[in-house]
Amino acid sequence: MKDSTPKDNIEELRLIAMRLKELRKAKGYSNYEHIAFALEMSRSAYWRLETGANFELKTLIKICKVLDVSLEEFFKGIDVPNSKIK
Repeated sequence: MKDSTPKDNIEELRLIAMRLKELRKAKGYSNYEHIAFALEMSRSAYWRLETGANFELKTLIKICKVLDVSLEEFFKGIDVPNSKIK
């Protein structure tokens, strides 16, 4: 059986996935299959987004348009800590 956990295991990806699911439900898409259809993507591809897969910015922009939210609203509450790299 294939492991669906993101290989990157980056906490911010998990938070983005949770935010995506939260906004989807708040906008009336009770089932992820319906938003996948609206985004013109497969159910499995969308499901990966909600499980923390890393995805392209153009996909995020399309999602924000379908959900009628700004990028600022999408990322509300998701903080990225400062890097320790100098």
